Amino acid sequence: MDRIYRHQRHIYDATRKFYLLGRDRLITGLRPQDSDHVLEIGCGTARNLILAARRYPKARLHGIDLSAEMLATAERAVRRAGLGRRIRLAQADATSFDPQALFGVARFQRVFASYSLSMIPPWREALARAIGAVAPGGQFHVVDFGEQSRLPMLFRFALRRWLAEFHVTPRAELETALNEHAQALGATLRCERPHRDYARYAVLALPAGTRSRGT
Repeated sequence: MDRIYRHQRHIYDATRKFYLLGRDRLITGLRPQDSDHVLEIGCGTARNLILAARRYPKARLHGIDLSAEMLATAERAVRRAGLGRRIRLAQADATSFDPQALFGVARFQRVFASYSLSMIPPWREALARAIGAVAPGGQFHVVDFGEQSRLPMLFRFALRRWLAEFHVTPRAELETALNEHAQALGATLRCERPHRDYARYAVLALPAGTRSRGT
C-alpha cells in the first residue's frame, strides 16, 4: 500500500473526486447523534473524516488505514483543518483491528467504508470486522464500485482495466455478503446501484440490543 500511495497521496483527492461517486452522499446519510463515535475503514487522506467532522460538529471521528504514507498525509490534513482533537487516526489492518486497543472504544454508532473494500484482497474478513465494530442500534454504511452492468461494454472494459492498474477489484458479491450478515444479525439492509450500477451503496442497521460479530 505504501508503494502504491507514496506519490499518489499528494494528488489523490484532486483526482479521485471525478470517479469515486457517492462519497458525499454516504457522509450525508451517516447522521450520527451528538457524542456518537464514527469509524472509517480505510480512511486514506482523511478527506471523508474532515467533511464528516464539519457536518457533525459534536460527533467523535476515528479512522484506520494500513498505509503509513496515507496516514502521514491524513494527519497533516487533519491538523490544517484544526480538527486534531476530534479526529483520531491509527495504522491498522482492516481485517484484524482492535478498536479498544486503538481508540479505547469497543463499538461505534456508525462505521463506514468508502471505496476501500475493493482495495482489500480479504474483503470479506474486513467487512465482517467492520460490521462487528458496530454498536447495537448502530449502522454500517458502504459505497464502492459496482459491476457497471447498465453501462456500455467498452466503458466497463476500460474502467476495469484502469482500476486493475491500482489493484482495485469491484466486489460482485458485496450485496450477497451484506445480506448474509443482515440475516444473521436480524439487521435491516438497504442496497442501491446508483449511476447505472457504476457504484454500490448500502446501509446495514443493527437493531438495538443486538450483539454484533467480528470483534
